[in-house]
Amino acid sequence: MTTPSGANPGDEFWRRPPDQPPTDETSEPTAGAGAGGPTAGPGAGVAAAGATPGGYAGPPPTVPPPPGWRPPVHVQVPPPRQLPSQDMAGMDGAEQQAERLTYGVGAVAAVVLVLLVCLLCSRVIF
Repeated sequence: MTTPSGANPGDEFWRRPPDQPPTDETSEPTAGAGAGGPTAGPGAGVAAAGATPGGYAGPPPTVPPPPGWRPPVHVQVPPPRQLPSQDMAGMDGAEQQAERLTYGVGAVAAVVLVLLVCLLCSRVIF
């Protein structure tokens, strides 16, 4: 069951505040639902209302940190260790052996597939 709009008092927090009259001579009063209401386009409420006293004034100014604000570092990192040397000839031999094995498995799979296709085609023809 749904309740009509405005029947729940918990929704009062989310309601738009009522339009207030302008406090100075420069701002114009907002006119009903046309100024930022549901039928207005994006940014229409900002353009019509101008800078209101209760509006967003922008982010606060930033202040750079004073020089030397970081704590002193007392721990010195040790230099990196030397890696063990690599056996390039051994790695090349292992890579060639793996390549031969891969091509051998691929050739065996190709021969099996060709034999299966020939077997299936011979059954269809004869």
